[in-house]
Amino acid sequence: MRPHSGLQKDVLNLYKRALRIARTKPVETRAKFDILIRYTFRTQAASVNSRQISGIEYLLRKGKRQLETYEAPLVKDCYVSREMKEWNETFRRTPDLPNSKARV
Repeated sequence: MRPHSGLQKDVLNLYKRALRIARTKPVETRAKFDILIRYTFRTQAASVNSRQISGIEYLLRKGKRQLETYEAPLVKDCYVSREMKEWNETFRRTPDLPNSKARV
């Protein structure tokens, strides 16, 4: 296996940083932050071709700015849309969110 390129390392470091930030949030909202992070990275990765260097660099800059916002100690919760919840149920890596079951 080839070593990661500089750009790949940057993306992985951003992802790790995002997961570390999620661990600093209140226990009740960590699952929501995890879903938000995983969903955002997965959908953004699908939106750009691996050869579009400028597009990847743009997404890295955008992601760093978003993380700076979430890193603030005053940010204790985040919004998780219905689409994100459905996506999470498909990939099921994090526990259910409270009150996330469909209502009849």
